Amino acid sequence: MRHTFFCVLSVLITIVLALVSLRYFTDFWLLSLVYSFQIHLSIICAIGAVVALFFRRHWYGFVMLAAATFLNIHGVIMLREFAGKIPAADAPRLFRLMSFNVEIDNWINNERTADAVLASGADVVDLMEAVPIFPQLPRLQQIYPYRIGCDTIEACDTLILSKRPFAHYEIHDLGNLWKRRLVSATIDFDGMPVDFLFTHLTKPYFDDFQNEELVDLKTAVQSHTGPLIVSGDFNSAILAPTIQEFLRGTGLTTAFPEPTTWPVAAGPFGISIDHIFARPPLLIRSTSRLGDSFGSNHYGLVSDFVREY
Repeated sequence: MRHTFFCVLSVLITIVLALVSLRYFTDFWLLSLVYSFQIHLSIICAIGAVVALFFRRHWYGFVMLAAATFLNIHGVIMLREFAGKIPAADAPRLFRLMSFNVEIDNWINNERTADAVLASGADVVDLMEAVPIFPQLPRLQQIYPYRIGCDTIEACDTLILSKRPFAHYEIHDLGNLWKRRLVSATIDFDGMPVDFLFTHLTKPYFDDFQNEELVDLKTAVQSHTGPLIVSGDFNSAILAPTIQEFLRGTGLTTAFPEPTTWPVAAGPFGISIDHIFARPPLLIRSTSRLGDSFGSNHYGLVSDFVREY
């Protein structure tokens, strides 16, 4: 019986480790979600390997444990690679950004979500799947008089709110699946024009659409040469090879560790698929997660930014 348990566990662990390890050979879209869970799966496999060794002390159990440990450590190293420089403690805050995927059917919580926006203290707010917020726009406009998107309820996917006027903005298509999911805007903060790219990417298991969107987004990032913020729902963690390639090609950094945003039920044990990235001379002082999901299947993020001197 002990031998049988060892064999069954070994087969299951080997399959999972093999799937995660494929990231080093291919960025096949169907496995992107698996890659995003590399740290979680490697921890589970390490625990499984220890349990297998309890049933039978065999060299293969130690091989599985070593492989799982390597995948876990390398996963953390890959996350750390994109950590931004920590600003001086006394650097004054330049502005605050809130980013949140409201969820398109989340009508029952639209008032609470609007309350959270107003209480956030954010200077700029990026809301995705924002249709439920449409009835709250008159109230929000009292604090955020400048708006991009949601001119009609039928065209209310991405909504950008600002306390300061937009010096310039454009709305673009991203990839071939969804329309008007890339908003480019410029806002002046105390004499410093800051460019923003607000995006919402397709889920990674929808064929190769997300990769195509990242190519378009990378081109958009490279067209901006000044201070830049990129935020939104990427539907993939930084561990996904496609996201890593995007970050390496753009020089964007993020807070480390990123707050987890999905799935909501997992709380702090989930993964970070919503991101706020910056490029010097902008530095992220902190990124925190909203304390409530307000009925969404994502948690929202709030980041404070400072200027690098």
